[in-house]
Amino acid sequence: MIESFQNQVSGAVTVLLNRILPEKATPAGYAALIDVFNLKAPLPRMLSAIGKRHKVYEKNSWRIMTPRHAPDATLTSHLVFALKYEGLDLAVLKRLFEATDAEPIEDIVHNAPTGSYSRRIWFLYEWLTGKRLSLPDAETGQYVSVLNDKQQYGAAGETSTRHRVKNNLPGSPSFCPLVFRTEALENFIRLDLATRAKNIIGKVSKDIMARTAAFLLLKDSKSSYAIESEAAPQNRIQRWGQAIGEAGRHSLSLDELIRLQKIVIGDTRFVKTGLRNQGGFVGEHDRNSRMPIPDHISARYEDLPSLIDGMVAFDNNISEYFDPVIAAAVLAFGFVYIHPFEDGNGRIHRYLIHHALTRGGFNPANIIFPISAAILENIDTYREVLEDYSKHLLPLIEWNPTPDGNVSILNDTADFYRFFDATKHAEFLYSCVQKTVEKDLPEETDFLRRYDMFKTSIENIVDMPDMTIDLLFRFLQQNSGKLSNRAKEKEFSGLTKDEVTHIEQLYAETFEV
Repeated sequence: MIESFQNQVSGAVTVLLNRILPEKATPAGYAALIDVFNLKAPLPRMLSAIGKRHKVYEKNSWRIMTPRHAPDATLTSHLVFALKYEGLDLAVLKRLFEATDAEPIEDIVHNAPTGSYSRRIWFLYEWLTGKRLSLPDAETGQYVSVLNDKQQYGAAGETSTRHRVKNNLPGSPSFCPLVFRTEALENFIRLDLATRAKNIIGKVSKDIMARTAAFLLLKDSKSSYAIESEAAPQNRIQRWGQAIGEAGRHSLSLDELIRLQKIVIGDTRFVKTGLRNQGGFVGEHDRNSRMPIPDHISARYEDLPSLIDGMVAFDNNISEYFDPVIAAAVLAFGFVYIHPFEDGNGRIHRYLIHHALTRGGFNPANIIFPISAAILENIDTYREVLEDYSKHLLPLIEWNPTPDGNVSILNDTADFYRFFDATKHAEFLYSCVQKTVEKDLPEETDFLRRYDMFKTSIENIVDMPDMTIDLLFRFLQQNSGKLSNRAKEKEFSGLTKDEVTHIEQLYAETFEV
C-alpha cells in the first residue's frame, strides 16, 4: 500500500468519508490518509482539501485550502501537511502507524534526519506505539515542540534527547485528549474569570461569603442529582455536597473514585461498586426483545485499568501552564465517555470538574462554583456536547448483544477514549464557569447582603425570631412583595395594618420590586 500511495490518493471529489465537500476539491492531510489506509478512527472535526481558488475557507466541516498548499501525493507530504495545518489527531496517527508499521517512518527520518517534522513524526510513532525504531539518537537539529501550541493547548513539556524534541503533550499514551485553540476559548481565557471571582469575594464580608459558599455547594449537589433525573433524599444530597466541598483535597486514584462512587450510590446492596467487569452502554432497550439501543457505548472493561491510570497520570502531571478549565473538561468528559462504573458515573464526572478547578487554583478558597446548576440550565446543549462525540464513535464500535441485554465489544476501542478532541467540551464548560462567576456568585452575595438589610429593618419594627422573619420574607417573595390576606389573617395576624404597609415598603426598597 505504501508503494502505491500516490496512485490511491483521491483526485478532486465532491464527497469523501461520507462528508459532502463545499466544492469539488482534492483531499489532503488526514482526509487523504484516512481514505487511503481505510483508518478506523473518529473523523477529525475539520478535514482539509485543496480547491482551485486562492482563498482559504471553512464550511460543512471542511477546510478548503489553495493550490499553493497542496502536498505531493506521498505519505511524507500528507503527514507533514496534517501536522502543519491540522494539528495532532493522536487516534488517527496511531491507527496510521499501525497500518504503515516501522519502515516508512524510518525512511521519513532517514530522508530528513534534522527536519523538525520528521523528528516529530519519529517521536509520535514511538510514543504512540511503544515500539523503538531502528534509528540512532538524533545528534543535530534545533529542539522543536511535539505539539504546536499555537494550534492546540499543550503542557510545559519535557525534552526527549533521542528525538531532540520537547514533549509538550498534556497526557500520556494511556490518556491524552487534546483541545484546539479557538476564538471562543481564547476569549474566555482573556476574561480571567478566576481573578473576577476573587475580586467579587474580596468585597464581601466573611459571614456573607460563608453563607454564599454553603448555598452554592448545596445548589450544585441538588442540580447534579437533577441532571440524572433523580429526586434524592436530602441526606444523600447533603452527603454528596460534603464530598464536592472536599474536591481537590484528595489525589485522584482508582480507590478515590470508588470512594466517591459509594458516596453517590449510598445503598450499595444491589449495585456492584468498582470497575465494571462487563460491557456498558448508555441508551435504551427494545421493549420486546431487550435488544440494546445504545446512544453511547462505554470503554471495554478490559481497558478500564489502563484508561483510569492514564487519567490519574494526566491529573497528576498537568502543570500550572495548563488552563484549569480546559484541564477540567478533558478529565471530566474523558471519565464520562469511559464510563468505568455500573452506576454513579455522571455525578463523579461533574465532581471531577470541581476537582480540577480546585487543583488548578481557579476557584477561590472554600468556594465551589455551582457548575451542575449551570449545566442543568443548559441541559440540551450539554447533551448535544456529550452526544457529538458519541455519534462519531458508535459506527466504529463492533458489538454483539448479550443475553442479559448488555453489549459485548468485539474490536479494539481503547484509543477512541484516550485521544478524543475535547474542544467543544472545553468551550461548553467555560461558558458554564462564566455564568457561575458573572451571575450566580455576585447575585447570591448581593441577595444575602440585601436580605441582611431587610432582616435588620424588620427587627427595628417588631421583635421577631429569625425563622419567622425568613417565613415573612418567603411569603413576600412568593406574592410579589405583598402579604396575602391569608398570611395577614393567620401566620402574621399579630402585625398591625401600618406595620404590614411598612414591611411591604421595606421589601420593595430593599429588593427593588
